[in-house]
Amino acid sequence: MTIRRFRSRAILMAASILAAPLAVSSMIATPAHAIIVFDPSNYAQNVLTAARSLEQITHQITSLQNEAQMLINQARNLASLPFSALQQIQQSVQKTQQLLNQAQNIAFNVQQIDQAFQSQYGNVSMSASNQQLVADARARWKNTVGGLQDAMRVQAGVVGNIDSNRTQMSALVGQSQGATGALQATQAGNQILALQSQQLSDLVALLAANGRAGALTEAERAAAAEQGREQRRRFLTPGSGYTPGNAQMFNSGN
Repeated sequence: MTIRRFRSRAILMAASILAAPLAVSSMIATPAHAIIVFDPSNYAQNVLTAARSLEQITHQITSLQNEAQMLINQARNLASLPFSALQQIQQSVQKTQQLLNQAQNIAFNVQQIDQAFQSQYGNVSMSASNQQLVADARARWKNTVGGLQDAMRVQAGVVGNIDSNRTQMSALVGQSQGATGALQATQAGNQILALQSQQLSDLVALLAANGRAGALTEAERAAAAEQGREQRRRFLTPGSGYTPGNAQMFNSGN
């Protein structure tokens, strides 16, 4: 029953009560000391006051319900995401980093690269022996083969991370879609961005490993061409020639 209907019924009840004593007084003779004084206007006013009080209480209850719902919504928005893929993401990054740190011979170090190119890939010394030239060529070949192997190892590691990334992405998307508040949705989105950053780091590592292998191959080719020119020069350079001397074919004592 609404407040308006309740107020209408109260007014009708007051009118009925106001008319009732007039009808009853004509039929029943009541002693003077037993007569109860009834004020219809006062009764109607009391009913209206009660109706207004009830209406105010209803408004207060509605306001309290709205405030409670607002607090519930705020609590949901501040609830933390009960899922974290950070550890798995960090493990994937560490695996790729370890593969890069295990680079053979010439590692990803600027100082070491400069020293190696100065000693093994620079100009061929004209005073170096043939044995030294062969040893240098073999060292360069080992660097190239090691670089190619390192690149393939990084490729295998990146491919191995694909399945883990797929599982983490599926879990994070599910957490994002099922988030109960803004904070949970934001945290899920941040973890998805972290996963994408890990995938980009894998791509960078792969490009670096492949580029290193290609650079070592080209450097070996250039050094081999320089060494080939030196060996050809030595082959074409005339020697001291034949110097005649005394020869004894038979024993002069006989």
